[in-house]
Amino acid sequence: MFAAFTSGFLLVGISELGDKTFFIAMLLAMRHSRRLVFLGVVMALAVMTILSVLMGQVISLLPKYPIYLAEITLFIGFGLKLLYDAWRMSPKATCEEVAEAEEAIEQSTLEAKAGTNWGVVLEAFILTFVGEWGDRTQFATIALAASYNPWGVTIGAIAGHTVCAAIAVIGGRLVAGHISERTVTALGGSLFIIFGVLAALEGIPK
Repeated sequence: MFAAFTSGFLLVGISELGDKTFFIAMLLAMRHSRRLVFLGVVMALAVMTILSVLMGQVISLLPKYPIYLAEITLFIGFGLKLLYDAWRMSPKATCEEVAEAEEAIEQSTLEAKAGTNWGVVLEAFILTFVGEWGDRTQFATIALAASYNPWGVTIGAIAGHTVCAAIAVIGGRLVAGHISERTVTALGGSLFIIFGVLAALEGIPK
């Protein structure tokens, strides 16, 4: 349980810091109530986490050996990809992530019209959910849930998402100015590789 919680919390917490959805939350909080934006963002990330864990549980019903190989390949593959991205990353990478988040918000047909509370929560929820779908942390959560305690992964991943959302909503612009996207990406890549190695060291399942 503790290992599952720690794995979910660290993997999600580090990977999401400075991600597109991080900046979506930051930009929305600059336009609307921080409390309402935080609520919508966390709800979206919690739903995404629960769906990912359920997918992982379904996958866990498959033969163990293919899952074992897929988990190692997924983690190490993502890790190497992130390290490569960090190596090639320009100093303006954070600005590019902000630009993508701004574009997602501007292209959205959803607007918190008339400043309604429900409109703000719904806008934050849908923009975050769509932005997070298919993200590497979703696949990582699925892989963790297929091998670790699902409750621990769920609680840990939601906690990691919540911490990142709180940072984005409360002090996103200040933090963004001091985030080295290259460093965060490299750290995330290293963490993925570590999880891949740990999965390999657990041994081939019977």
